[in-house]
Amino acid sequence: MVDSLTKIKWLRIIVVAVVCGLGLSCSLVQAMQTAQKDEDNESDAERSDLKKDAKAWNLELPTLGGKQFWTDHRWWNGWRVQFNGTFNHWRLIDPKSVRRAWGGQQAMLDELDSIIASATPPPESTEVVLLVHGLMRTASSMKPIEAELLRVDEQSNTLAPANPIHRTPILFSYASTREPISAHAAALRELVENLPGKPRISFVGHSLGNIVFRHAIGDWQRNGDPKQVLTRLNRAVMLGPPNQGSAFAKSLSRLGLFKIITGNSGMQLGPAWEDFGHALGTPPCPFAIVAGDISKSPIQNPLLHGISDGIVTLEEATLDGMAEIAQVPVVHSFLMNDPKVVKATVSFLSGTGLNAALERE
Repeated sequence: MVDSLTKIKWLRIIVVAVVCGLGLSCSLVQAMQTAQKDEDNESDAERSDLKKDAKAWNLELPTLGGKQFWTDHRWWNGWRVQFNGTFNHWRLIDPKSVRRAWGGQQAMLDELDSIIASATPPPESTEVVLLVHGLMRTASSMKPIEAELLRVDEQSNTLAPANPIHRTPILFSYASTREPISAHAAALRELVENLPGKPRISFVGHSLGNIVFRHAIGDWQRNGDPKQVLTRLNRAVMLGPPNQGSAFAKSLSRLGLFKIITGNSGMQLGPAWEDFGHALGTPPCPFAIVAGDISKSPIQNPLLHGISDGIVTLEEATLDGMAEIAQVPVVHSFLMNDPKVVKATVSFLSGTGLNAALERE
């Protein structure tokens, strides 16, 4: 009886916290939308009159780089062509996230082509590492892994200058709450297929980012792979992946605010998983999984059963074909920030075992 009352008490606390958190998120989303409108400095009439291939007058202003509302469709040397589904228009931003042009899709692609043609080409990458953030997060959340990749490669090139490594990390930004997962995957495929040359492709995802990647793989497997991306996949690391769907998302979906905050992507991880999961592919390359295990913490999520990181259970994270899985005492939201996980992730991408790298740290 006491256990039941305790569980009910914790359930009420979590529901209240979630509702309050979602309410705060609604306010933040509204504030970000207002800021986005100011940033773009354009009226609804201007947007509706803009033709698909038109380039609008532009005042070069710094942007936030694409947080929450913009999705990358092209990438070249830090330049990005992005789409905003809320306002239905495109923009081109430079490596410092300054908006250099905005307008229709074709106009932005032409503008990027013009920049590429006039610039000194950078060293060709032998490998590109895609870093894909999770639901309601931004590309900035993956910066610790980017920094470690650059540090390791610089160190390696200093020790062995005769055999330099040209490994390029790309922080993929997508509007995780604004479109379904299929749309995120389509944008990821477009970006990868249009990368210069034919570099090897490695991948690191956090949470939903892994499902976006798996959906892209499934699309290539079903619909064809004209750029032979699947044969160029090198290695992948999945951090806290809901590979079997999310019981937590399913439970929270009973709250009306959940869909408002997380959009179709959140619903697909939860109540729509049975209809959605078949669209996902399995990486045809060595891949490892990092699962959080906070079972020794005094604070647990009563909506989950078994070992979990507070959001995704160990059982949900597993996927047939994985090279290995590591359990770490880290909560879901901080897996990509934990120093040991970051170093082990980069080590696995470089050919070392994930657990072996964790044991050294």
